[in-house]
Amino acid sequence: MSSYVVRETFFRPDTEYAREQSTIPAPIHNALRQLLKHAGGSSVFVPIRSMQYLAVIDAEEVIFVDALGGYAYHEGEGGRLIRLAWRPLVGRDSLCDPVSCEMVYYFSDLKAVQVRLLSEIGPVLDQLKLKQTGEQQQGATVRILPFKPRRE
Repeated sequence: MSSYVVRETFFRPDTEYAREQSTIPAPIHNALRQLLKHAGGSSVFVPIRSMQYLAVIDAEEVIFVDALGGYAYHEGEGGRLIRLAWRPLVGRDSLCDPVSCEMVYYFSDLKAVQVRLLSEIGPVLDQLKLKQTGEQQQGATVRILPFKPRRE
């Protein structure tokens, strides 16, 4: 399978509309970390097609952009506007515990979008995990050896 690099530009609005403390369920946070590790630590793009949003995962946060709107130009360069961001806070007692997180809203009326993102991203991450497992299996080699039981 070939690999390639995609360069995207995203703009963070100057002002935040709101910020709140919340949690991300453990399975979602763990899947986000696994995807990032599989990508070698670089950013990972996760399309959430049912919402027409794009999640961009990096080591410090997950940003969300609306694929249907919010394009801007600054100093001759164009890019999407970040609508909201999840900033996980490090520290939990177990891999099964939810992760504390700051939810940063850059536009008004995104609370319903935030709730929906939490419900929609889980199945998308599960599909990506299955795809990665399939890719790993295609490149795997298998050795089948004859079983010779011990004679007593």
